[in-house]
Amino acid sequence: MPKITDVRAILTQPDACRLVVVRVGTSEPGLYGLGCATFTQRAFAVQAAIERHLAPLLVGRDADRISEIWHLAMNHGYWRNGPVLNNAVSGVDQALWDIKGKQAGMPVHQLLGGPFRAAAAAYVHADGRDSHEVADNALALIEQGFRHVRVQMGGYGGPADGLHLPPTAPAGNYFDPRGYSRAMLAMIDHVRSTVGDHVELLHDVHERLHPIDAVQFAKDLEQYRLFFLEDPFAPEDIGWFSTLRQQCATPLAMGELFNNPHEWQPLITGRLIDFVRMHVSQIGGITPARAVSEFAAVFGVRTAWHGPADTSPVGHAANLHLDMWAPNFGIQEWPQPSELTYEMFPGLPRPVDGYLHPGDGPGLGIDIDEKLAAEHPCDETVEQWTQTRLPDGGPARP
Repeated sequence: MPKITDVRAILTQPDACRLVVVRVGTSEPGLYGLGCATFTQRAFAVQAAIERHLAPLLVGRDADRISEIWHLAMNHGYWRNGPVLNNAVSGVDQALWDIKGKQAGMPVHQLLGGPFRAAAAAYVHADGRDSHEVADNALALIEQGFRHVRVQMGGYGGPADGLHLPPTAPAGNYFDPRGYSRAMLAMIDHVRSTVGDHVELLHDVHERLHPIDAVQFAKDLEQYRLFFLEDPFAPEDIGWFSTLRQQCATPLAMGELFNNPHEWQPLITGRLIDFVRMHVSQIGGITPARAVSEFAAVFGVRTAWHGPADTSPVGHAANLHLDMWAPNFGIQEWPQPSELTYEMFPGLPRPVDGYLHPGDGPGLGIDIDEKLAAEHPCDETVEQWTQTRLPDGGPARP
């Protein structure tokens, strides 16, 4: 039975986002596992949690005892269900599943119960400065074989041109919530008329609207038959989902900011959402994600795990193994990684005609070139896009 001999964080930044990967070494020569612990806005805090708190706790323990280690690591700090701790625990958890798969000589989705499907359908992002550019970018993705496209315009919050700001307004990323609603409705109308009804469209509100305006926005979108509308409310406003559900039939996805089971449980049991959308490392890894998937399946809710550029390739691999196994899988977000990222993370899957497969290699089926990763260290700049403001200059949720 292999023992854990070391636990360390690998920080790297091949593109815009800081990535955190955990490497768990064992007493068996050549046997190690990788996991995703990426909280890009607080990468160095996660690194400290891994190396200063979890590593001393876990070195010397049996690597086979995944469930026991998850619960021990989650409860050892006494306070729990926060993004820094959850990501640190996730990195260890995913790495232990990777080790278990390598020991068994089979991919993680086989350990979970075997594949339910041949491949996982993916959606990708089409953005643009105006409706025509968004439609053109969507058509280019459709030509590549994708049949699910998330459409945004001008980034989250929409174009900021022409906002009426106070003369003393501080610097920042500005948006007008009601202007955003009008602009996005016009954009989605144009894209739908351009691409036709055979393509599934998605849109992310990114919690940018006041709750009552989000209700109206979702009602206005009904006619366009979205595959889903993402994050119409902030986690603090989930009580509004019952109101929204009574008003319209636009499918709803929620959860990328969730940390605590009490955030997603009532939405699932109340059948108030259609897709759980959590960040797998944010909730603690494969172990809790498997439980969430099984819980959601009982209530007819599908999975759509968060898969942005600030999930590491190891995290994307973990998502795909869950996707392959889960009977209630819905869709997988895919960020179109750069060639540098593919070089740095051998085994990272490439989409084929809009579908993804994690491969049949043992464990998570992915590795990291640590030498190349070290050549791209994480910067220490202060995030700008999360310093979002309303037209009067007041800070807003990002």
